Amino acid sequence: MASQEDPTVSSPSAAITPLTPFKYSNRVLLKTITERADERPELIGQRVVIGGWVKSSKEEKKSSPIAPPLHQSDKKVDPSKTKDVTCVEILQSKIPLIRSIMEVFGRTGYAPPKKDEPVTHKPTPPQPSTVYLMVADGSGVASLQVVVDSSLASPSKLLPTGTCILVEGVLKKPSAKGKQVIELEADRILHIGTVDPGKYPLSRKRLPLDMLRDFPHFRPRTTTVASVMRIRSALSFATHLFFEHNAFFDVQVPIITTLDYEGLGKMFLVTSLEQKADEDKLKTISEVEGVDLETVKAAVREKSNIVENLKRSDSNREALVVAIQDLKKTNELASQLEARGKTKSASSFKAPQIDSSDGFFSCQTYLTASGGLHLETYAYALGNVYSFGPRFQADKTDSSKQAAEMWMVEAEMAFAQIEDSMHCAIDFFKYLCKWVLENCSEDMNFVAKRIDNACITRLQQTVSVPSDIVSYKEVIDILMKVTDNNFETNIQWGVSLTREHLSYLADNIFKKPVIIYNYPKESKPFFVRVNDDMRTVAAFDLVAPKVGVIVSGGQNEERLDVITSRIKELGLPREKYEWYLDLRQHGTVKNSGFTLRFDLLILFITGLTNVRDVIPFPRSQGKIIN
Repeated sequence: MASQEDPTVSSPSAAITPLTPFKYSNRVLLKTITERADERPELIGQRVVIGGWVKSSKEEKKSSPIAPPLHQSDKKVDPSKTKDVTCVEILQSKIPLIRSIMEVFGRTGYAPPKKDEPVTHKPTPPQPSTVYLMVADGSGVASLQVVVDSSLASPSKLLPTGTCILVEGVLKKPSAKGKQVIELEADRILHIGTVDPGKYPLSRKRLPLDMLRDFPHFRPRTTTVASVMRIRSALSFATHLFFEHNAFFDVQVPIITTLDYEGLGKMFLVTSLEQKADEDKLKTISEVEGVDLETVKAAVREKSNIVENLKRSDSNREALVVAIQDLKKTNELASQLEARGKTKSASSFKAPQIDSSDGFFSCQTYLTASGGLHLETYAYALGNVYSFGPRFQADKTDSSKQAAEMWMVEAEMAFAQIEDSMHCAIDFFKYLCKWVLENCSEDMNFVAKRIDNACITRLQQTVSVPSDIVSYKEVIDILMKVTDNNFETNIQWGVSLTREHLSYLADNIFKKPVIIYNYPKESKPFFVRVNDDMRTVAAFDLVAPKVGVIVSGGQNEERLDVITSRIKELGLPREKYEWYLDLRQHGTVKNSGFTLRFDLLILFITGLTNVRDVIPFPRSQGKIIN
């Protein structure tokens, strides 16, 4: 017989390719095993090392069969193999009572136990068992079943959800029928990271997403959050790929800035100096208002303990919601007393101003809300540029679409007008949707099953159907004809479109993403180009169903006199924008760009409703854990 290594012999085994371990460790990623395992029979019999965390488990005790007594009539004696036997052997085989007596008196040195000596009993050894573990390592949605004999490790260490294991074994077909098409029979345990089920928060099944936010260090181990983060990672990669293919340069803009991007004042102050509260003034204000600050702080601590106890218990959901709302209101009261307070005349006082001259910088600085203005300086030199990073806004509005720290994709193009910017934004948006469909099918199938069964259809429609582009004026005309919805804000030309208006347009009128352009100049920042009608500006928003505005953009004002007039009109400090005005004085050019709200895009793709569930470590008012 020819050996397997004989190159002249063609056999199925000769085509077997061993599974390749991860380059930087000796373990094999589970995705390479579970992905289409039913179509890869060559996996069976391969020896691998895998690592991961236990998602679910079960233990099956091994039966200890005792052979039934053999009747004499069943015995078949081979005459050729018979031999001489003694009388004692005959008596032992024929008479059970005599056999027992012979066993007792046949023992050498036998003595009956004394009455006052305790008879010791050996502890009963644990019954052998087999442990079945569903293990995931984060590389994909599917888990791999790992079979471990109790002789290798104590089942009590392996069974708890969340246990980390590193094992070596052989891939086999499952011994029992089930969903699994392949399993790993372990013969070596290389590592066990144990879990305390009483303290591990994921020991409970199917925790709601809002409760998972209290454990940001553990929530990536859930299948839902892991799938969303893999989709997020794929979109991040696709973002850089799109701009690379379209001749854009990646520019890192500053996170610390002196600019109030839109003049709204909702920015985080950056300082290296200590800011001490005026305790005496706060105390006086509290007493005047009949509210003791220390009492409020004590109430906050007490209500926090109540909420934590409810979260750890199996109390009803309504009680927890009420307790959280109560805590939130008390926190707000404490914040008001600490930050502002109120005098008898209901006038507020401002916190002491910081003398920036003694600080790290010579002036007040903030966490940036946008890198668009800085990005323009490089567009004037490199042509087409983009930036991808975190942006910050100290907006205390309690919204499911807003967080204090969100990631943005910003792009700027020289020699481009609003039409160019709109087309680029649409292409980019569709490119990301298509990328997810083609490269995240396993995760999207899970999302469709567990979160939103229409998510895949929605993306397919977005990619294949042309986007509608309508002006602000056309939108106002459409909304004024609506009779089946009473909007809180009256519809008339010049009004800022609220989330209520935008949701109705995308969900009920167009039923797909739509671009709205040429807004009233009062509703957009100072740097957006004023149109010839002097009433509108060349700005646009891409509005998507269920989410709202995902992309905002437009053409920037390149005329020095017009932008100077806008800065003065809005009362902005000109000295902060002198460098920006310099661009208009020296080699100005028409330019346009856009900002894509990356976190809201993931909401649109997955069908989730709260932006905090798609951000790895969400930050919002009063909520920062690690």
